[in-house]
Amino acid sequence: MDSLTLFCTGAVLAAGLYWFVCVLGPAEQRGKRAVDLSGGSISAEKVQDKYDQYWSFFRRPKEIETAEKVPDFVDTFYNLVTDIYEWGWGQSFHFSPAIPGKSHRDATRLHEEMAVDLIKVKPGDRILDAGCGVGGPMRAIAAHSRAKVVGITINEYQVNRAKSHNKKAGLDSLCEVVCGNFLEMPFPDNSFDGAYSIEATCHAPNLEEVYAEIFRVMKPGSLYVSYEWVTTDKYKAEDPEHVDVIQGIERGDALPGLRNFSDIAETARKVGFEVVKELDLARPPAQPWWTRLKMGRLAYWRNHIVIIVLAALGIAPKGTVDVHEMLFKTADYLTRGGESGIFSPMHMILCRKPESPTSS
Repeated sequence: MDSLTLFCTGAVLAAGLYWFVCVLGPAEQRGKRAVDLSGGSISAEKVQDKYDQYWSFFRRPKEIETAEKVPDFVDTFYNLVTDIYEWGWGQSFHFSPAIPGKSHRDATRLHEEMAVDLIKVKPGDRILDAGCGVGGPMRAIAAHSRAKVVGITINEYQVNRAKSHNKKAGLDSLCEVVCGNFLEMPFPDNSFDGAYSIEATCHAPNLEEVYAEIFRVMKPGSLYVSYEWVTTDKYKAEDPEHVDVIQGIERGDALPGLRNFSDIAETARKVGFEVVKELDLARPPAQPWWTRLKMGRLAYWRNHIVIIVLAALGIAPKGTVDVHEMLFKTADYLTRGGESGIFSPMHMILCRKPESPTSS
């Protein structure tokens, strides 16, 4: 009887682990399994060191305000979090307003399709995705518009993931991915029929520099839309709780510093854009974008148990548990920012590059 009990207990534990890892483990779009979690381009034995290095940036805050330091800072962050994002969130690393009757996946896709609809591109047009991640938005936008999308990301691991996903989706003829810094893009002047960035330019140390670079590569008359992370008019710099929330978001999302909503249009005009429209897509009547974060608390603890087990078994790299815990704490700061109304991840600005002056 003791042997039978032991066998049954072992079978239940094995079945439970299989359920956690193989059934509940994959991301929403089945892009990554728990047993495949890695440190991106970082070797497994260096994940913990790189995590410690990431946090060291915040012990020297002045260093992450300079353009030459930020690329390493952001690249390290995305090496650490890309697999966890794919596994626990999906292939689109951004938020979207909840839509009654729609799944999170459908709400995300509609949010992405709206971006390309705003820039009015035609099938066959060549458009830029500035900060493409693993290409979730790129694929949705290419499938919806039939435009040719060229994405740029600073993280080489994300480039390889995006290319793999593009091929699996049958969209590699419409989607191209380049590894590079969107502050110094390897593209000719006036070479894109439109451009967009979805919650990506927040990683730039200076918004004017990235807007100027996007302006440079766009054709005259073309449109650019961006969903920006900002503090809103409700944010009070003298309120310690507000400051704590915003700093928590910055630490957990590799941000050199969140901008105020009032700076966005001014910066766009400064580099030469005409501002066509500006709107915070998080404001009512939009449904809360942070609902998914709150609903995901149970999933976090489930996932955290899985990661602890996999790290103990040597399957997940040492340091993965710390990274996952950091992201959970950041989710709480994001939720508090959304509920209080002091933070928005989707302040939308639509801009046009003026037509070239006509010759007399």
